[in-house]
Amino acid sequence: MKNYKLNYLPKDILAGIIIAAVSIPISMGYAEVSGLPPVYGLYGSVLPILFFAMFTTSPQFIFGVDAAPAAIIGAAAAGLGLQAQSPEAMSFIPMTALFAGCWLLLFFLLKAGKMVDYISTPVMGGFISGIAVTIILMQIPKILGGGSGTGELPELIRAIIEAVHQINGASVLLGVCSLAVIVIARRLAPKFPMVIVVMAAGVLLTCFGHIDQYGVRLLSAVEPGLPKLMCPQFRSVDLSQAAGRGLMVAVVIMAETLLSENNFAFRNGYKIKDNQEILACAVGNIASALVGCCPVNGSISRTSMNDQYGGRTQMVSVTAGIAMILLLLFGTGFIGYLPVPVLTAIVISALMKVVELDLAVRLFRVSRNEFYIFLAAFFAVLLLGTIYGVIIGIILSFIAVVLKATNPPRAFLGVIPGRDGFYDCSKNRHAHEIEHVVIYRFSESLFFANVKTFQEDIENRISDETKVVIVDAGAMTSIDITAADRLEMMCERFVKQGIHFYITEHMSSVNEQMRQLGIGWMIEKGHVRRTITAALHDSGYLEPYTLKGYTIQKNGHIINISAETENTLEEFAWAFGDETVDQIEKRVHQVLDSIHCMPDWEEIAEQGIESSLKYWHGLGAIDEDEFLRRMEIHMDELPDKMADRDHRRIILELLEKRRHHIREEIGREHPEILEKLQHRREKLEQRLEKQNPEGARRLHQWEQELRQKREESS
Repeated sequence: MKNYKLNYLPKDILAGIIIAAVSIPISMGYAEVSGLPPVYGLYGSVLPILFFAMFTTSPQFIFGVDAAPAAIIGAAAAGLGLQAQSPEAMSFIPMTALFAGCWLLLFFLLKAGKMVDYISTPVMGGFISGIAVTIILMQIPKILGGGSGTGELPELIRAIIEAVHQINGASVLLGVCSLAVIVIARRLAPKFPMVIVVMAAGVLLTCFGHIDQYGVRLLSAVEPGLPKLMCPQFRSVDLSQAAGRGLMVAVVIMAETLLSENNFAFRNGYKIKDNQEILACAVGNIASALVGCCPVNGSISRTSMNDQYGGRTQMVSVTAGIAMILLLLFGTGFIGYLPVPVLTAIVISALMKVVELDLAVRLFRVSRNEFYIFLAAFFAVLLLGTIYGVIIGIILSFIAVVLKATNPPRAFLGVIPGRDGFYDCSKNRHAHEIEHVVIYRFSESLFFANVKTFQEDIENRISDETKVVIVDAGAMTSIDITAADRLEMMCERFVKQGIHFYITEHMSSVNEQMRQLGIGWMIEKGHVRRTITAALHDSGYLEPYTLKGYTIQKNGHIINISAETENTLEEFAWAFGDETVDQIEKRVHQVLDSIHCMPDWEEIAEQGIESSLKYWHGLGAIDEDEFLRRMEIHMDELPDKMADRDHRRIILELLEKRRHHIREEIGREHPEILEKLQHRREKLEQRLEKQNPEGARRLHQWEQELRQKREESS
């Protein structure tokens, strides 16, 4: 709240009041799930939320009694034979909150906040969505007229089926209508506090419509008064059980809170300090233990509502805490008039925004592997629970990293005549391998999981004629001992076969690692060179290189053809891939749209089309020839004032004049590739007739008319 602005105050207060109102059913319900009387949920919505607000670095995240810790503690207490709301349970549950706070304090001291850095967006999205759907499923039985569901998906489905058998029509109607009104209002008027209106309407229905007489459940009335501070009952509790369950809860709180906070932070463009958030969670849980409540957690549903109603700072939490204090002192009678289905609909509406359907659709379109990781994290939470969801999510993130590292981008390189550098032969059809030389680029650090791929790629490429093997290790920042041993064996084997072996282009730190790993002799023997060119020179290969499969010669020497002549739209193919043709056509239309007067067009035709293409660098003669032909086929799309036959005829003549000039220029400077130009033109005609048959037909008709006029004039 440093540098707080007064214009934030109205929305912060409004959001805080809404959060307090929504916290009533949520916190009371989850306190009951944990095994405590419902009123303790309200107690856990005062001090914990205020202490969290004092320590957090998130301007909008809301803390409180929440599903995951309550469910874990409730299950643990039941497993130990502790009856809900018994004196034993009311001693054990706050003790787990205290231990959870102590564990979180230890995590803070160990700076465990970096754990979230190892969880990918698909895992985070699946994890958050799984929690949201789990809580929604917990709420559905309450809409149907029953109690809250607990457990994982099978138990939740069973609870829903049981609620269906005892369904209450009035409860369903009230809950569904409330949910529909909130969702529609969110779309039509997202800033309007429809939640408060719906809640007030529910109270009025109870007061004047007596809906409880139709079987609609109301919240339990509670005694007025603030919570009393409690001293932990160390002697009456099994400390090993409390500490163990506290550790489990602490891990869940840390993971769920950090993941959720980072999700909201990414979405709204601010930063948080992960380790500081662990401290805030620790303090909040210790405060919860002091008022006898269960472990508390960051709340996705409350934070989503805060986000919806424009809360800007932790003044929202302060307002919510003060509102809860006033409620406990003066308004507990009001609680007994709140219909459970209405408040359940409010919770579900908030959680619906949290489910990351957009992310799932996006991942399905762009990366199936990451989509499957999203689903795995989602169903892990849904089927196995939050803690297993966290573990599986982290494992999946590391598996994704390993899989990417074991199958890195890699390529065999060659030379493009007339250009400096070395190029991927699979992406550049004019790149030719140097004869008897294998140049291999491996774009990843080399370690035990990918060294076999590295070795097999090279060994499968060499032949009896191979004299040199060069590794472009420009992206290789480290190697491990397994990779070092394998490099040593490969180098020794290649030396025995009479093949020069080199590691090149890498950072100097890799050389230091090689020395530490015991293969420094490779550096001393000259198997490590700074550049590919240095390695080629060292093995006796000098420019101009003899290229494999490159047969154009003149006076017994290979001709270095101009890079501009040889380019053939390579940059477009590299940049746009499958969209190459569409992008070329887009540039054609841009040039056509820019033709407004004849003098400008004549200048373009004389100077070459490249001058009119702002973002197309390195356009070569053969490229321009294709571009001009594509322009000819779009003659019917010229601006209206230039679409008559005379203008079209003049432009076609200028285009053909330019294409004729290109042919003469290539014939004069590089006669050896005239045949290639002609072959390209034939191929282009076939493609254009398939892509635009009607345009090709009209163009051929116009060209025939032009030829007839030339013959008549001659």
